[in-house]
This record gives sequence, C-alpha cells and structure tokens, in this order.
Amino acid sequence: MIELVNLTKHFESTSGVVEAVNNVSLKIEKGDIFGIIGLSGAGKSTLVRCINLLERPTSGQVLFDGVDLCTQSPAELRQTRRKISMIFQSFNLLMQRTALKNVCYPMEISGVPRAKQIDKAKQLLEIVGLSDRLNAYPAQLSGGQKQRVAIARALATDPEVLLCDEATSALDPNTTRAILALLKEINETLGVTIIVITHEMKVVEQICNKVAVLDHGNVVETGFVKDVFLSPKSEIARELILPKSEAVRDFKGKRMIRLVFDGQSSLEPVVANICLECRAAVNIMGADTKNIGGKAFGQILLMLPEDEAALSRIFNYLDTHELKYEEVSEE
Repeated sequence: MIELVNLTKHFESTSGVVEAVNNVSLKIEKGDIFGIIGLSGAGKSTLVRCINLLERPTSGQVLFDGVDLCTQSPAELRQTRRKISMIFQSFNLLMQRTALKNVCYPMEISGVPRAKQIDKAKQLLEIVGLSDRLNAYPAQLSGGQKQRVAIARALATDPEVLLCDEATSALDPNTTRAILALLKEINETLGVTIIVITHEMKVVEQICNKVAVLDHGNVVETGFVKDVFLSPKSEIARELILPKSEAVRDFKGKRMIRLVFDGQSSLEPVVANICLECRAAVNIMGADTKNIGGKAFGQILLMLPEDEAALSRIFNYLDTHELKYEEVSEE
C-alpha cells in the first residue's frame, strides 16, 4: 500500500541544515492502523506530510501501490492525493460554512454535482454521528464534534488512506476515546488504511496494530504494538512505555524487575504467588494495564528483597512459570 524507502527531509535555516527526517524506511499494509509515535520534535509531522507530498522529501521514495509519488506530474499527484486524506489537531474547518457544507467542500472542488454532494455529505455525517448537526457552524460545535466533521470531510473523496496528525491532542480523554473508536470503526467497515501520528502511547495502544517509534528523525523501533509493549528495545520506547514512578528515584541502587503480562498471564495473581510460594516480600513501585488488540496486557515494577536466598526463589518461580521479566535500573 504505502512504502517509504530511505526517506530524508532536511530544512535550511540560518543556523544550518535541520535534519527533520533521516533515512526512514517503513512499509504500511492495506488495512493497517499504523502508529508513528515520538516525543515533540521527533519529526512525526514532517514525516506524515512527506507521505502525501505536502512536504517534498529531500531524497528517498514514497511508494503508493508501487508508484513513486516523487516522480508524478502535478496532475497525477492531484489524482493520487484524492486517495490520501488527512485530518489535523486544529480541525481546519471553514468557519463560514455549516457542517454539511464543510463536508461538501472537497466534492465541490472535484466537480461532483450538487445533489450528489449533499446526499453523500449527509451519509458521512450520519456515519460520524452528527446527522442532527447538519446546519451547525463550527463555532456551535464542541471539539469532538468538529473533529467528527473533519473526519467526514476527509472521507468525502473515498480515500484509501487517512492520515491523522495528532488528531486527538486537543481533545479531553473521553472525547479522545470516542474519536479513536470512530476511527477504528471506519477502518473496519470502510477498509480505510489509517496512519496515526501521536506522542501518546495510549492512543497507539487503543487502536493501532503496528507502530514505529521515531526519535530525532530516525525510526529506532518498529513492529506489532503488542511486541513493542512487551519488549521495548530502544530508550525512547522504554520511556514511552514503562510505568512512571517518582518513588523509584528514592530507592536508587535497589534491585528491581519489570514484570510484563500478556493475555492469559494478566489474569493470574503473580505478585501474591511470589509472596506466598517464594516466602518473599516485594514492593510494587509502579503498575499499569493496557487493552491492546482486545487482549489484556500489563506491567508491574517490583523492588526485590536483598536476601539472596529469597531472590533465588523469586527468579526460579518466574523462570519455571515462563513469566516475562527484565531487571531495570534507575539512573
């Protein structure tokens, strides 16, 4: 579907060359909900704007169904862009137009007859749950409703791919969950491939099946979301995933492990079993649970006892029960 091959984007500035994206290669399959995550300044927005050539890459290829967009003529690129829609953090609605007319806008540009525009816009607004707000102006809508209008507008050209650039960053948690659920439904019912740009791991965990971790313009890790969660390889992925605990810093030098639970093991009373079967007291320093792909996942940060015999029993228990863990240290 979409393949980025050695994609690089540099900007000239008064202080020199800014390397926004460096030699990125990714493959996004049809039907994926693919997350691209990183901290602020990682190059996420630049990368997604290179996918539809809103930013032209300095070098590399952007392949859409095997065709390099960088080699297309302006007329060919306009046709391709109809298959790649985009929604933004700031919604980008036309304030002087109603919800219905905002959704009609891309169809107007494409020369769709007026009657067909209205029929389709009504259908799309019904899909996003706004059939009762057709004549409302953006100023009369909540943030979540504005984003729903933006999604309906993005679907007006029957795209194959939907790019979401921090689409939920300006929304409250409940609205964010609702918008993400809507995007997942669109992916499943309409078959639209979705690329999600975000700095929040919880967004990736809620709807994405695959993820790439971006750091200073470089892809440092990529894979299925569950695999990256269970065993993050890069420092930035660990920072985004590991449970946060300020208390850990007060126990520098203590021996700690990160226990990771997937699917079935998340339902087992592992900590209680360690205390009972290993006759050892452990302290829980941090924990959280996730729902990834409809399965329960979780992680617990444990501070272990200093007694060597107790440590031996704990590690033997973990190994015998094939539980996934890793020793961690607080720098």
